[in-house]
Amino acid sequence: MCKVSVIIPVYNVEQYLSRSLDSIISQTYKNLEIICINDCSTDGSAEVLEQYRELDERIMVYNNTEKQTASYSRNLGIEKSTGKYIMFVDGDDYIASNYVESMVKHISSKCAEVVISDYYTLNF
Repeated sequence: MCKVSVIIPVYNVEQYLSRSLDSIISQTYKNLEIICINDCSTDGSAEVLEQYRELDERIMVYNNTEKQTASYSRNLGIEKSTGKYIMFVDGDDYIASNYVESMVKHISSKCAEVVISDYYTLNF
């Protein structure tokens, strides 16, 4: 079972971040490293990240020293990653419990280099 690196750029998503992280740590596919890049959030996102880092050893938190962009944070996550595959999830998004497992199955069965999935938009 190969490792998947899940990279999460985080900027001021405190109200959504727990749901996002819960959806990732509860995946049916367990061989994950979860790389969170805090881009100088001014809300409570940094505190939420630290709480989750303490709860799950797969979570790594990096803090940008000055405000950057989501692209910069994703690229930093790529530099820090050690997984065979890389997946991006935004800090205000959440994924189905079998999402990673499904992606790995598709990429393995098709000998693909990239897998792209559908998405749903929810309005509250």
